[in-house]
Amino acid sequence: MKLPLLWLFLTLRGLLPRAMAQVFDGPGLEGGVDVATLIDGPLHGTLRFVILEFFYKALGFLALAAVVMVVAAGFYMVVGQGAEDSKEKAKKIILYVVIGLIIVFVARSVVGLFLNGIQ
Repeated sequence: MKLPLLWLFLTLRGLLPRAMAQVFDGPGLEGGVDVATLIDGPLHGTLRFVILEFFYKALGFLALAAVVMVVAAGFYMVVGQGAEDSKEKAKKIILYVVIGLIIVFVARSVVGLFLNGIQ
């Protein structure tokens, strides 16, 4: 007697029809994969393209870090108050940063060539 009353209560409350409506009637696994490929996400393109895009952005960040290092070398020179040791150290920092910038720009252009070649 308790079971029909519970079923009647759940039916009247609308809980039973909602639970029974949760049936998958889709196209199956292959159809789900086809639909999933249409979803836009943060990564667009092949794995190779994503990796090259990451390198391109990382090299741009290194160029920004080089500018920060040049400013730091200037501060080092100013704080040294004209001492020969601090001037030489600041000159070496700037020289190494310029060499690093040349390497970064060459690497960035090579990565850019690969990115444009893929598209």
